Amino acid sequence: MVHVKTLIVLRHAKAAEVPGLADRERPLTGRGERDAGRAGEALRGFGLVPDLVLCSPAARTRRTAELALAVLAGQPPVWTEGEIYQAYADELLDLIGRTGDEVGTLLLVGHNPGVQELVGNLTMTRDGDGFPPGAFAVLRTPGWAALGPGEGRLVTRWAPGRP
Repeated sequence: MVHVKTLIVLRHAKAAEVPGLADRERPLTGRGERDAGRAGEALRGFGLVPDLVLCSPAARTRRTAELALAVLAGQPPVWTEGEIYQAYADELLDLIGRTGDEVGTLLLVGHNPGVQELVGNLTMTRDGDGFPPGAFAVLRTPGWAALGPGEGRLVTRWAPGRP
Protein backbone atom coordinates (compact mmCIF):
# COMPACT_ATOMS: atom_id res chain seq x y z
CA MET A 1 0.00 0.00 0.00
CA VAL A 2 1.33 3.44 -0.94
CA HIS A 3 1.03 6.15 1.67
CA VAL A 4 1.48 9.69 0.38
CA LYS A 5 4.27 11.47 2.22
CA THR A 6 5.15 15.14 2.54
CA LEU A 7 8.74 16.26 2.09
CA ILE A 8 9.72 19.80 3.08
CA VAL A 9 13.13 20.87 1.78
CA LEU A 10 14.46 23.98 3.54
CA ARG A 11 17.67 25.79 2.67
CA HIS A 12 19.34 27.45 5.65
CA ALA A 13 18.68 31.17 6.00
CA LYS A 14 21.21 33.90 5.19
CA ALA A 15 24.56 33.24 6.85
CA ALA A 16 27.34 35.65 7.73
CA GLU A 17 30.77 35.58 6.14
CA VAL A 18 33.17 35.73 9.08
CA PRO A 19 36.90 35.81 8.25
CA GLY A 20 38.79 33.03 10.01
CA LEU A 21 35.64 31.17 11.08
CA ALA A 22 35.21 27.61 9.82
CA ASP A 23 32.42 27.28 7.25
CA ARG A 24 30.45 24.90 9.49
CA GLU A 25 30.40 27.51 12.26
CA ARG A 26 29.07 30.45 10.22
CA PRO A 27 26.13 32.06 12.08
CA LEU A 28 22.97 33.48 10.61
CA THR A 29 22.85 37.20 9.92
CA GLY A 30 20.13 39.32 11.53
CA ARG A 31 18.15 38.98 8.32
CA GLY A 32 18.74 35.22 8.37
CA GLU A 33 17.37 34.99 11.92
CA ARG A 34 14.22 36.88 10.88
CA ASP A 35 13.80 34.86 7.67
CA ALA A 36 14.14 31.52 9.51
CA GLY A 37 11.32 32.54 11.84
CA ARG A 38 9.26 33.69 8.86
CA ALA A 39 9.81 30.29 7.20
CA GLY A 40 8.35 28.66 10.31
CA GLU A 41 5.38 31.02 10.19
CA ALA A 42 4.84 30.12 6.52
CA LEU A 43 4.97 26.39 7.34
CA ARG A 44 2.43 26.98 10.11
CA GLY A 45 0.25 28.90 7.64
CA PHE A 46 0.31 25.90 5.30
CA GLY A 47 -0.65 23.64 8.22
CA LEU A 48 2.65 21.76 8.05
CA VAL A 49 4.31 20.24 11.10
CA PRO A 50 7.10 17.72 10.50
CA ASP A 51 7.18 14.36 12.24
CA LEU A 52 10.96 14.31 11.89
CA VAL A 53 13.67 16.84 11.01
CA LEU A 54 16.94 15.86 9.32
CA CYS A 55 19.41 18.72 9.71
CA SER A 56 22.97 19.39 8.62
CA PRO A 57 25.41 19.87 11.53
CA ALA A 58 26.40 23.36 10.34
CA ALA A 59 25.56 26.14 12.81
CA ARG A 60 23.49 28.00 10.21
CA THR A 61 21.26 25.00 9.45
CA ARG A 62 20.78 24.09 13.11
CA ARG A 63 19.79 27.69 13.94
CA THR A 64 17.46 27.86 10.92
CA ALA A 65 15.72 24.68 12.07
CA GLU A 66 15.50 25.93 15.67
CA LEU A 67 13.89 29.24 14.68
CA ALA A 68 11.54 27.72 12.11
CA LEU A 69 10.37 25.01 14.51
CA ALA A 70 9.88 27.46 17.40
CA VAL A 71 6.63 28.77 15.91
CA LEU A 72 5.14 25.36 15.09
CA ALA A 73 2.89 23.30 17.32
CA GLY A 74 4.74 20.33 18.75
CA GLN A 75 8.46 19.66 18.82
CA PRO A 76 9.51 16.98 16.35
CA PRO A 77 12.77 15.14 16.87
CA VAL A 78 15.72 16.80 15.13
CA TRP A 79 18.40 14.44 13.90
CA THR A 80 21.72 16.04 13.02
CA GLU A 81 23.02 14.20 9.96
CA GLY A 82 26.63 14.89 8.99
CA GLU A 83 26.11 13.61 5.47
CA ILE A 84 23.76 16.53 4.66
CA TYR A 85 26.66 18.99 4.86
CA GLN A 86 27.99 19.47 1.29
CA ALA A 87 25.76 16.66 -0.01
CA TYR A 88 24.69 16.25 -3.61
CA ALA A 89 21.08 15.50 -4.50
CA ASP A 90 21.65 11.74 -4.82
CA GLU A 91 23.22 11.61 -1.34
CA LEU A 92 20.25 13.50 0.10
CA LEU A 93 17.90 11.10 -1.68
CA ASP A 94 19.73 8.12 -0.13
CA LEU A 95 19.35 9.66 3.33
CA ILE A 96 15.63 10.35 2.81
CA GLY A 97 15.21 6.77 1.58
CA ARG A 98 16.28 5.48 5.01
CA THR A 99 13.39 7.32 6.72
CA GLY A 100 10.90 5.06 8.46
CA ASP A 101 7.46 4.63 6.97
CA GLU A 102 5.88 5.93 10.19
CA VAL A 103 7.13 9.44 9.25
CA GLY A 104 4.41 11.19 7.28
CA THR A 105 6.02 14.63 7.02
CA LEU A 106 9.79 15.01 6.81
CA LEU A 107 11.71 18.29 6.99
CA LEU A 108 15.22 18.31 5.54
CA VAL A 109 17.33 21.38 6.38
CA GLY A 110 20.41 21.69 4.21
CA HIS A 111 22.53 23.63 1.77
CA ASN A 112 22.69 24.58 -1.86
CA PRO A 113 23.35 23.33 -4.44
CA GLY A 114 22.17 19.99 -3.00
CA VAL A 115 18.71 21.05 -1.84
CA GLN A 116 17.89 22.83 -5.10
CA GLU A 117 19.10 19.85 -7.13
CA LEU A 118 17.07 17.48 -4.93
CA VAL A 119 13.83 19.39 -5.55
CA GLY A 120 14.63 19.68 -9.26
CA ASN A 121 15.35 15.95 -9.58
CA LEU A 122 12.25 14.87 -7.68
CA THR A 123 9.96 17.16 -9.68
CA MET A 124 11.89 16.86 -12.98
CA THR A 125 12.03 20.65 -13.25
CA ARG A 126 14.75 23.25 -13.50
CA ASP A 127 14.03 26.27 -11.40
CA GLY A 128 15.13 29.53 -12.97
CA ASP A 129 14.51 31.43 -9.72
CA GLY A 130 16.99 29.35 -7.79
CA PHE A 131 16.63 28.43 -4.14
CA PRO A 132 17.56 31.50 -2.08
CA PRO A 133 18.63 31.31 1.57
CA GLY A 134 15.64 30.58 3.82
CA ALA A 135 13.50 29.18 0.99
CA PHE A 136 11.61 25.91 1.16
CA ALA A 137 9.71 23.62 -1.17
CA VAL A 138 6.90 21.24 -0.18
CA LEU A 139 6.55 18.03 -2.19
CA ARG A 140 4.16 15.10 -2.07
CA THR A 141 5.82 11.75 -2.64
CA PRO A 142 4.65 8.13 -2.83
CA GLY A 143 6.96 7.09 0.01
CA TRP A 144 10.55 7.28 1.21
CA ALA A 145 12.25 3.99 0.34
CA ALA A 146 11.83 3.95 -3.43
CA LEU A 147 11.82 7.71 -3.98
CA GLY A 148 13.47 8.71 -7.24
CA PRO A 149 13.56 11.24 -10.08
CA GLY A 150 10.15 12.52 -11.11
CA GLU A 151 8.39 11.01 -8.08
CA GLY A 152 7.79 14.29 -6.25
CA ARG A 153 4.89 16.62 -6.93
CA LEU A 154 5.56 20.24 -6.02
CA VAL A 155 2.77 21.49 -3.76
CA THR A 156 4.15 24.92 -2.93
CA ARG A 157 7.29 26.96 -2.58
CA TRP A 158 8.11 29.82 -0.29
CA ALA A 159 11.04 32.22 -0.11
CA PRO A 160 11.78 35.28 2.00
CA GLY A 161 10.67 38.38 0.17
CA ARG A 162 8.05 36.47 -1.82
CA PRO A 163 4.36 36.29 -0.92
